Order: sequence, then C-alpha cells, then structure tokens
Amino acid sequence: MADTRWNDLPQPLRRVLDGTPAGVAVLDTRLRFRYVNPALAVMHGLPADDHVGRTARELMPGLDVREDLLRAVLADGRPREIISSGHTRAGSPQHLRHWHGAYHRLETDGRPVGLVGILLEVTAAHRQQHELEQARARLALLDQAATRIGTTLDVETTCGELAAFLTDHLADAATVELLPHLDSRHARPLPDGGCRLLRTAIAAKPELLEQIRQVGERGEYVDYRPDSAVPRCLAEGRPVIENLLTEADLRRTAPNPERIADIRAIDIHSGMVVPITARGHRIGTVTLLRADPSPGFDEDDAVAAQDLAVRAAITLDNARRYSREHAVAVDLQRAMLAEPSSPHPDLTVAFRYRPAGTGALVGGDWYETVALPDGRTVLAIGDVMGHGIEAAAHMSHYQAMLRAMALLEPTADRLLARMDGLAGDVHDYRPSTCLAVYAEPARGRYCFASAGNLPPAVVRPNGEVALLPVEPGPPLGTGQNGYVPSIAVLPPDHTLLLFTDGLVERRGEDIDRSLERLTARRLPAGAGPDRLLDAVLAGAPDPAEDDIALLAAAPARPWPGRVRSREVLTVLAGGRWQPLR
Repeated sequence: MADTRWNDLPQPLRRVLDGTPAGVAVLDTRLRFRYVNPALAVMHGLPADDHVGRTARELMPGLDVREDLLRAVLADGRPREIISSGHTRAGSPQHLRHWHGAYHRLETDGRPVGLVGILLEVTAAHRQQHELEQARARLALLDQAATRIGTTLDVETTCGELAAFLTDHLADAATVELLPHLDSRHARPLPDGGCRLLRTAIAAKPELLEQIRQVGERGEYVDYRPDSAVPRCLAEGRPVIENLLTEADLRRTAPNPERIADIRAIDIHSGMVVPITARGHRIGTVTLLRADPSPGFDEDDAVAAQDLAVRAAITLDNARRYSREHAVAVDLQRAMLAEPSSPHPDLTVAFRYRPAGTGALVGGDWYETVALPDGRTVLAIGDVMGHGIEAAAHMSHYQAMLRAMALLEPTADRLLARMDGLAGDVHDYRPSTCLAVYAEPARGRYCFASAGNLPPAVVRPNGEVALLPVEPGPPLGTGQNGYVPSIAVLPPDHTLLLFTDGLVERRGEDIDRSLERLTARRLPAGAGPDRLLDAVLAGAPDPAEDDIALLAAAPARPWPGRVRSREVLTVLAGGRWQPLR
C-alpha cells in the first residue's frame, strides 16, 4: 500500500484517526509501517514519519511484537487480539509496559495488502491484575501456612515448621534465627557493634540438605558483622534482598568466612533476610537462600515471605512467653515439692515429680507428709485442677492447709472434710483431688480417704502391683463433702504407692484400661521406695501428656506383727472387710 493513499484520505477520516487517543498503525505485508497516527507515535517515542518503511522490531528491539501472530492474520484473514509487552523509545517508570492490540487484514480486490492495528496501553490494568493475582496467591499461601506453622507452643518446633514451609514454597534453603533472651549472657552487644542470634531451625531441598548442614548447625550462636544483611534487616525492620552475591558480599555477610567455599559449592546466588517482628519488637530473622537454577528474589517474594514471618511471629512470641511461664511454674512447683515435711523414722518415704512435656502447661500436682504427735504419719498426694503458675500457687495452699489440719483431725476422712470446707470458704481456690493416708507402719495399718484421686496401689515383694479399693469422694474445694474411710493391713515387705493421674491416663482411653496397664507391670522384686519410683517412671511416657507426682512408703524396719502371709489379707472399705485383688 503506497503512502500516498493515506495522504489522500478524506479530511474527516484523517481527523478521526489523528485525533483518537488509541494508537493506529497500518502495516504492509512485510510488516513495515505505512501509517502511524500521533497517539501511536507518542507511545513509541518516535515521530510518525520515522516509522514509515521500517518494522517495529527494527525500531524497538525491546518490544515483544508477536510477529508470528501478525503473519497469521495476513495468512488467514481472521482478526486477532494480541497482548504485547516490553519497552519503546518513550521513557517510562514502569518495569514493563503492556499493550492490547486488535489487528485486521486489509485487502484490495480480494488480495491482502497489509494490516491495520488499533492499540491501547493496558500497563496499569495489567499491573492491577498482576497485583490481584499475587494477593490471591499470598492468601492461599497464608491459608496453607495456618495449618502447618504454629501447631504447638514449642519454639523450636514452630521455627522448624516455618523454615520447612518456606523451603517448600519460596526458597531452596531457609534458616530461622532468634535473638537471645534478654536475661541471657548471649544478649550482650558484640564489641564491633554486630549482633548475635541463635540458629533455631534449618531446612533445605532434599538434594541440598547435607551441604547446607555443613555450612551451619542448628542450635549454634551466630555472630554477624554490623554491615551485614541480618543486622541491617533488624535495624530497618524490612526485608533485605541480595541477589548475585559476590565474593565480597559473602565475606561481609557470612558469619564464618571459612565456610564461604562451602557456600560457593552449593551454587547459592541469592539471599533474602526477613525480620520476625511481634508486638512491635524484633525477635529474630528468617534467611532464605536460592541456588542454581532458581531465579533471584524479587519484591513479590519479599512480600510473601514477610507475610509468613508475621504469621509465625505471633506464634513464636506466644511460645517464648509460654516457655518462660512454663519454666517459672516448673521451678515454683519443684521448689514447693522439693522438701515436704519429714515422716516418722519408722517409715521410709520417696517422692518423684516429672512435669509434662514443654508443649503442655505445668499442672498443680503435689504431695506431702506430716509426722503426728501420736507416732502416725500422714501421707497425701493430689492434683489442683487447671494448669500454669496459678495452679502451682494453689498447690502450695493445699499443702499448707494439710500440714495444719492433719494435726487437728484424727482420721483421713475428717481431714478431707475439714480441708474441703476451708477451701470452699475461699471462693478463688481451685478444686484439687487428694488422697490422704494415716500410716501406722509398726502395726501395718493404713487408713485412707480419697477426694477424687485415683486409688492407691501396693507393690508386693515380688514386684507385682495391685490396687487398693478406696472409694473416691468429691474433689476438695467443691463443698460437697462425703468422704468414705478405708483401712488396709499390709505386711512389712509391701510398699504403698500413691500417684496422680498423669502416670496412667492416656487421651481417648478408658481409665479402667489405664489402671489395668499399671497393675500388669512387674516392678523390681525387693526394691525399696526410691528404686521402685525410678522403675515406675522409667515405664511412663516421656514426655508425658500431664504432670506426674509419685509417693512411695514402706516400713523402715521389720515389725513383729500377727500378719505373716506373703499377700495382703484384707481391706476394710466402707465398713466391710474384703480381700485385696
């Protein structure tokens, strides 16, 4: 098509084409420009006359022209809408520009002579669509993360879940490092102004895991220079991306220069450090790494990683707060249980306490002994309902109450009734189970009463375990009273075993089945209370689902009693004598 055809266009049509804000171009069969309206000339950053006789590829090498689709329109005559992208000679702040074009074949006497194209720039709309898709992808990622990160209140587990999730979705390898606790000696500033973090988790693609572990180990403290990425990330509170890491970058960033060769051997080329911030405080960083053939990190990756770090930060902060509270509660409980009152010399008593695993709050398990003026010894074990520091504190109240009331009440049932009344008068007392025993080892006589605790057990000389039938009453602090006394006469070579429910209870299991498991055990024959308790704990789950408190008692020396059978003869329960099973 000759240029003169367009010069001879009627003025009304030319004014329409020249005045439209859409770009209009006419191309010949060799895809050379024959006409360009002013709007398209502005898009391209070239005068209209400079287009004529030249192709878009010649004029703008940075533009994806899609010549294959243009030739298809020439070949079959079917109009097409084409999205092209890239850069023209017109300056633009956009990273990438996009145009939407509609192309039709021009014909003369049924013969194709060229194309006419109408183009609109859609960069803004394309960017909005991209941002919307990225936002949807991030929401889907966060939705997955909600089920995989923060499944427990354990700091190391949560860090491991975060590192593993990042490796699955955003990185070839990832590490999570936390700032030391303020009361730790590692929290002191480094002499050069750098910072020290505890590497808490490492994850990597399977093919890189062994090599990554050679670069650094979980559980070690890492010192960073003040100008490296980690301190800068913590100071600025935003992600730091370092793509195409040079030797100088690695020497500045790597905490251990001796391991730079190992890093290079893995072909790591890009790194990104993201802060972990919870409640306005930095608590650590996440470092993401990519190796060949993965691409470098971009801003979309940074936004996604920061979203995940924010999600994990709250869980990590809660876990660290819980860990501190758990440690305080365990220390408090151990301190209170460390030295119960001493029994009379004719009774040998041993105690054990094992807190539940770090994923569970400490309970209010307790035990106590009180030597009475008449030569008897009161033994007690119990469990305050609930968990945490408050339960541990209430445990001490029940211990103190038992020490005082045991000196006033002559029997176990009356002791529990007095304690129940006192606890009920104080409205903020948490209820507690309790098994109280008045022991007279010189006679082999033990008097029991239970406030909702599991029954006591007796360990025979051959290591067999049997339960004593003690009727449970309501827990202390409920005000319901009603405690039934029971009496057992035991030979001198038998050991009494008191325990809280953490020893036997299992989630989803009937308590009778749990107690059967205990009585099916064979403990060391002829063992004393200390050795017996060690054996009992050795067979308990570690970590247990709940705290475990144990108390074992046996006569300190043989007694010349009338009962000489190797078995327990009888037990008085609820006013009736019955054989021990």
